[in-house]
Amino acid sequence: MKIQAAVVDKQNADFEIRDDVELADMGADDIQVHMVASGICHSDEALRTGVATIDYPIVLGHEGSGIVEKVGPEVTQFKPGDHVVLSFYGCGNCKSCLAGMPTQCENYAANNLSGVRPDGTAHFTENGHDVADMFDQSSFTSTTVVRERNAVKVDKDLDLRKLGPLGCGYVTGSGTVLNTLKPKPGDTIAVFGTGAVGLAAMMAGRISGCTKVIAIDIVDSRLDLAKELGATDVINSKKVDDVVKAVQDLTGGFGVNYAVDTTGVSSVISNSIQALAQGGVSAAIAVTDQHIDLDTWNDLCVNDKSVIGVNMGDSVPQIDIPRLIEFYKLGMFDFDKTEKFYKFSQINEANADSVSGKTIKPVLVIDDSYVPGK
Repeated sequence: MKIQAAVVDKQNADFEIRDDVELADMGADDIQVHMVASGICHSDEALRTGVATIDYPIVLGHEGSGIVEKVGPEVTQFKPGDHVVLSFYGCGNCKSCLAGMPTQCENYAANNLSGVRPDGTAHFTENGHDVADMFDQSSFTSTTVVRERNAVKVDKDLDLRKLGPLGCGYVTGSGTVLNTLKPKPGDTIAVFGTGAVGLAAMMAGRISGCTKVIAIDIVDSRLDLAKELGATDVINSKKVDDVVKAVQDLTGGFGVNYAVDTTGVSSVISNSIQALAQGGVSAAIAVTDQHIDLDTWNDLCVNDKSVIGVNMGDSVPQIDIPRLIEFYKLGMFDFDKTEKFYKFSQINEANADSVSGKTIKPVLVIDDSYVPGK
């Protein structure tokens, strides 16, 4: 079937919305989803600009939300009319998936970042030529087909336009804290960068009972929002002489038990390590091509520090996304305060606002006829 999709023809090209993209036929365990909205993530930009390698042309987008239109004969969890949030695809059969760690799926790259569907076929074609996909989802479309494992059912009384970013940015930041670092009540945490991922990590730190939740950024308006969302302290790193000392001063001179870097900036990653207390752990979770010089003895061993990487918050979307929605209902995870809606036709403006930091989480409203709660 013909769909509308935002296509990137080559590295660094703008998004171009086209009406002649052909969507692949459904498989037995597929669901066809009418897209309502999609968040824009910095991972989309990394693929658009070639920081992360991918084939072109490509249809990006991996924070989609929509309504199920059709289901394949082997689908058991969904029916037409269900509201869903889309996320990454884990095969469900490898040792990692069976152990409850689909983010460590042995076929993760092939299933999500190869540009084709898990069975190796093209997700989209245009004028007889294959068009690459992202996350077996490609949510910058009017309609898409995904595997049952890509989708998470959500309540119909929720505003679908807001929920798509739960599938990546918000689950990545919060999951890094809740699933991986697992701070205890009374621990301390610093989050470097207050974009969508950083603010999600920060809110998760507060949910976990951290007595110091320190947000670090260079933009005062973002730090103001961080305070509103639960940061106990904020630091504008452009306005202090020594960020590490500023963190230590807020923690009795010790540093924090945990740090999360969402910037991918070499100097900031280094600061996140230096700001740790003895035995502390820093999670580096940004998509970046930058590198840091690390003296393993002095930077890590002497004070028993650790640096870890975390993919997608070590999340199981079908568990973590409903959990985040419950926190949202309780007023503990106000992710929607980071969002701004754009029309689908404004995709290049929305992406530019994401890159510049003007908007923390741009959300493309693909179906402008959608009425929340119906």
